[in-house]
Amino acid sequence: MTTINFSARKISNAGTAQTQCAVVPVFTRKQLSNAAKQVDKSCDGVIFATLKLGDFKGEVGQTAFLPGSGNIKRILLVGAGSPRKLDTEAARKILTALYSALNGTQAKEATVHLEELAGAKNDVTGFVEQLAQTLTSKGYRYSETVSKPKTPLSLRKLVVNPGNALSARATQSALDCGLAIGNGINTAKELADLPGNICTPSFLAKRARKLGREHDKLTTSILDEKKMQQLGMGALLSVTAGSDEPAKFIIMDYKGAAASKKPYVLVGKGITFDSGGISLKPGAKMDEMKYDMGGAASVFGSLSAITHMQLPINVVGIIAAAENMPSSSATRPGDVVTSMSGKTIEILNTDAEGRLVLSDALTYAERYKPQAVIDIATLTGACVVALGGHTSGLFSNQDKLAEQLLAAGQAVSDRAWRLPIWDDYQKQLDSNFADVANIGSPGAGSITAACFLARFAEKYPWAHIDVAGTAWSSAPKGATGRPVALLTRYLMDRAASGK
Repeated sequence: MTTINFSARKISNAGTAQTQCAVVPVFTRKQLSNAAKQVDKSCDGVIFATLKLGDFKGEVGQTAFLPGSGNIKRILLVGAGSPRKLDTEAARKILTALYSALNGTQAKEATVHLEELAGAKNDVTGFVEQLAQTLTSKGYRYSETVSKPKTPLSLRKLVVNPGNALSARATQSALDCGLAIGNGINTAKELADLPGNICTPSFLAKRARKLGREHDKLTTSILDEKKMQQLGMGALLSVTAGSDEPAKFIIMDYKGAAASKKPYVLVGKGITFDSGGISLKPGAKMDEMKYDMGGAASVFGSLSAITHMQLPINVVGIIAAAENMPSSSATRPGDVVTSMSGKTIEILNTDAEGRLVLSDALTYAERYKPQAVIDIATLTGACVVALGGHTSGLFSNQDKLAEQLLAAGQAVSDRAWRLPIWDDYQKQLDSNFADVANIGSPGAGSITAACFLARFAEKYPWAHIDVAGTAWSSAPKGATGRPVALLTRYLMDRAASGK
């Protein structure tokens, strides 16, 4: 996978700086910054001439390549819209267009001049961070099981000239953060894209150990099925009962702050393949059920990002990894199992397995006395019906935590939308034969799934992110790496607050 070297450098004269591609943002007002004027002067007025023609209007995401001259081989104009409307969503469109344009060239190096942003009503630091994140994450190419991977991005080096918009030091720091998040997103994509015969629970356990060996502040431990049995994880073990692949309970403990600081806990659903079990899924698109470990992949990606950033915070990543397969030993609809919490669960549908593995993981998380617990799961098709593929579903038992997560997602264009978990819905989970049923009556499927989880997360601030619609795309097929950006931004905000 291509790695871009991002560097910040103040350039006194953009017109004489050697580059294969000078990237110049242009607002709709068409007033060029000093850097843009310097580039234009050295290239015989080609920018002014282009603007005068009126074809390039500076609209958000509009791009145009112009011939360069001397030290500048080519110029890329990128429309930035109105300086008063350069919000996070506009930045996302601008940077996506920038990537697409650079992806179509043979330029191995480029220089982005950001002085134009100095007078804009926006977060320049956030823009720079998103720049590195976008170019890194969009440069991902799956290669593990193909003999001829897709052509990688030619770009190898990107210099960012902040001009008067930001100091070089602050710019480099933002680039480094964006790179770490982008690589974390790519880690999640790679794990989720791997086929189920490779990415098994044991494979995830090996990757967790590898991550632990690479970072001094990260310790990894793996619980096998015997230990899970001793702990009373009957809900998780009921899911893996039909599979020859052993389940793994993975704990990654990152200590970036004092031991006295309570950790934040990320819990990922790690169903490496979901056939539905005895409640077998339809054959169409069943191949996409390798993505049912998207929540676990996002925990890996987020831990990878924060360890590279060396965030001063304590974070525990928990992954409940298992296969859900049909066989003579598989759990049957109507079976009753006892969870680690002691609550009994009537399994009405074996395809509602994610909430079962998460229930034991949420109970296990209590031992850390966490500041907050966030579980991430490709949990319900109902969430896809409700929100589609644009936004993740968010549920929480604490308003403050929900607001922090929503704000983090908005800041990095990895948005979530909050849905209720009112007590009115809990009665749908009533069972005549156990403390709770694993599915509710028809209607509000994503909400009743979250209500089920809430029963196992009563002892701490908790949030559940349903990424069934956002963790992967069917056309073109591939993992998205969401919500790594949201989770990492949330943890960065908590580290910055010192809490």
